[in-house]
Amino acid sequence: MSAVHATTMTGTDIQLDDAEVAAFRTRLGGTLLSPADAAYAQARKVWNGMIDKHPALIARCTGVADVVQGVAFARTHDLPVAMRCGSHNAAGHATCDGGVVLDLTPMKGIRVDAAQRRVQAQGGVLWREFDRETQVYGLGTTGGAVNDTGIAGLTLGGGIGWLMGQHGLACDNLVSADVVTADGTVLTASATEHPDLFWALRGGGGNFGVVTSFEYQLHPVSQWFAGTVVYPRSQARDILRYHRDFSEACSDSTAAFAGLMTLPDGTPIIALPIGYHGPLDEGERILAPLRRLGTPLFDDVGPKSYPEVQTIFNPEVFPHGMQRYWKSSFLKNPPDAALDIALEYADQMASPHSMILLYLVHGAATRVPADATAFGLREALWNLDVIGQWTEPADANQHIPWVRECWKALDAHSTGGVYVNHLGSDEPERVRDAFGQNYARLVQVKQQYDPANVFRFNQNIRPVS
Repeated sequence: MSAVHATTMTGTDIQLDDAEVAAFRTRLGGTLLSPADAAYAQARKVWNGMIDKHPALIARCTGVADVVQGVAFARTHDLPVAMRCGSHNAAGHATCDGGVVLDLTPMKGIRVDAAQRRVQAQGGVLWREFDRETQVYGLGTTGGAVNDTGIAGLTLGGGIGWLMGQHGLACDNLVSADVVTADGTVLTASATEHPDLFWALRGGGGNFGVVTSFEYQLHPVSQWFAGTVVYPRSQARDILRYHRDFSEACSDSTAAFAGLMTLPDGTPIIALPIGYHGPLDEGERILAPLRRLGTPLFDDVGPKSYPEVQTIFNPEVFPHGMQRYWKSSFLKNPPDAALDIALEYADQMASPHSMILLYLVHGAATRVPADATAFGLREALWNLDVIGQWTEPADANQHIPWVRECWKALDAHSTGGVYVNHLGSDEPERVRDAFGQNYARLVQVKQQYDPANVFRFNQNIRPVS
């Protein structure tokens, strides 16, 4: 057995005892990977190709017992702990250098209770897997707009998606969660059990423990009238204005995104991924104005199942392994000047994979009291994402400044808030902005359940304010 080198929480380099690593391996139902294992190189990769970290050990967990063993081993040796589910996070928090990664991706159990409209799904489930099972019964809930996102990270950070107007955020549909806390205790958090922890899990991120199972409320989800309309960028100025006004007035059943992007052949475009969940003839009528704003280059809007709607943004738009850096903010009623800034910077994009996305968080997601869940930014807000994506690592200095400059120019029109799931790894000073008035209460919950800040590979809420 090759020696396993690790780095403690205080930054000290150590060599783990071979016998203790071997014993840890035998206690796991799943697989324990070290740098000497052939599968390690692939297992350490995450969605954002800019993240290049080397954990000491990767514990591929098959059940709650494995998670408990992983937390105990890490604590015994004072090692950092990172949690991996979908790893679909620009900040790259699903891995760490020198520590232990608890990889929940083998945990794929899903059980639908159609009569109660409930589902239990383990922490390694992706939204496409979740939707496949719930749609057997004609049911669903708000999931990520990109269906290879993990249910865990998205839900714990709030959970924006196509159904947010009708059914709120993913965290608003969470009924209970099974959690392994920092001391190895296994808890169920719900409105009646550990309600303070349950409150914090609904938007507070992975700060409070490893969530091994999620229980959601489901809703009838049937056919959509949806797809993407693509126009030349030359028509974008008027289209952005119309899209803003349309979105501000749209019904809960409607979703409308706007992206300043580039086609594979280099053509600059504005893309409108749009959808209506309801009667098809009504959807066709409601979405018709967005399809007649100019001369479309492409229009595939039509009847689609919910799983098909969930594929509109991927995989080509957000492929695994691409170099990426982004910054995000919430805007309120963006004025024409803000839209003009977005268009100005879109025309400066140096990568055909980069983009600027704008969409309104509206409807049911905004009618939840701000203090009801940890996700407290409950106004009708526009999410702005300035996303740099490129293929060659050496080109980072060309693309990162564009993202920062564009975001800075648009941030003058922001509310100061930000969606926690869209924060970068270099923005710890903005974590408070993601939680607003709820931050102080989150610190208290963190102090209770993770006073040593064992779970710090996230948008971290420190236990001492």
